[in-house]
Parts: sequence; structure tokens; C-alpha cells
Amino acid sequence: MPAAPLEVNNLSAGYGATRIIDGISLSVRAGDRLAVLGRNGMGKTTLLVTLMGLTTRHGGDIRIGDRDVTATRTSARAGLGLGYVPQTRDIFASLTVEENLRTGLKGRPATALDEAYEMFPRLRERRGNYGKQLSGGEQQMLAMARTLLGRPSILLLDEPLEGLAPVICDELMVMLTRLADSGEVTIVLVEQQIERALAFADSVVVMERGRVSWSGAPQALTADRALVDRLVGVGIH
Repeated sequence: MPAAPLEVNNLSAGYGATRIIDGISLSVRAGDRLAVLGRNGMGKTTLLVTLMGLTTRHGGDIRIGDRDVTATRTSARAGLGLGYVPQTRDIFASLTVEENLRTGLKGRPATALDEAYEMFPRLRERRGNYGKQLSGGEQQMLAMARTLLGRPSILLLDEPLEGLAPVICDELMVMLTRLADSGEVTIVLVEQQIERALAFADSVVVMERGRVSWSGAPQALTADRALVDRLVGVGIH
């Protein structure tokens, strides 16, 4: 399915009675790239899992394209084109690479697996290896490829570069940039590697204590190191 816009209006959510995010509003046009930045513990992951319907919503609404999905179950949101790659990756350690990928086909023919191998040639080489035998970078590639096989219209990525070697980060960002340039998917990226996130994004929001404290163009942050340090706590080098 084609890329879809994402609209979030005054969204508040958390876990049970505990409110983690409060009054979040953001808009991402179809095919655009939004970076969500902020210090640890500011609600970035909670925002993504709320978009997937995995938290307790206290208010606000979520729209994918022209569909209001606020009350829609997680499985139905995935069916409407919302794809999520969690920070924990969540691959099946006891299944092979190819078996993991097959779980992402969503009814598509097995020949579609070639799409994953074209995106990540390393996975073709490892297709018979079990998930637990893969490096951290290979596991991240597998998690991304499995989600992308479902052809999401909106892709949510939670710190995909965490703990990975710089060369693997480079490889993943090249793939993501190529994917974004295709215009076939809208991407929301939560990432602690600020320079990479700013170089990738069309727009940026910064979260503090569960709220959006700043939003704007990535160039505004790139040009103002003091602002980055104040908002995010790490400067740009």
C-alpha cells in the first residue's frame, strides 16, 4: 500500500492510571520522515507503542490517512499499514532467518522474500542461521526486513541503531534513506544518534517529560549546537 499521512491530536496515554505522554500533537505527510528526539525516559517509546495501540489511552486521537484508528486494535492497525520495529527487535531466536522472514509475509507469496534479501544481502548469506546466531546488527536487519515485507504505509522505528557498530549504522541508514527516497513509506524514527537522525529527517520533534517541547526543521537544530544541548543533552560534533 502507498505511503500514508499520520495525524496525532492531543494524545495522552500511559500504563494503567500512570500517564506517560500528555497532549502530544504531530503531523507527518505521506512519504515524509519525522525524527523524534529527546533524553531517555521522556516518553518517546511510549509514543510509538501508543500509536500501535499497546498502552492505555487517556485522550486524543490518531489518524492513518483518512482513517481514525484511535479505538482500533493493534492487529487491525497493522492491517491498515502501520509497521513497528521495537527497540528490543523481537525476532524469534529459535527460528532461522528465512523462517523469521516468512512470519512477516502477511499472505504474500514466498517469492517476496527476495525483497528482503535485496535490501539486506547479508540476510541471504545467513538465511539458514537461527536468530540467536546472528550479531546485533544482523538481528536489526532481520527485524526491519520482516516488518517491511508486510509493505507498511507508515514505519515506526525505535532506536534502530542502538548498540551497533558504526559501519552497521551506516549500512542501515543507507537502506532507510533509499526506502524513504522511494516515497513508498512514511517513517517515524526515534533515535539517540542525533547527527544521523537530523541528516535523515524532514522534520523533528523533541520530547521532554512526555510532551513536545520543540518542533521544526532539522536544519534549525543542526545550526544551533546550544539548542541541541539544551533540548537533548548531547551536542552535535
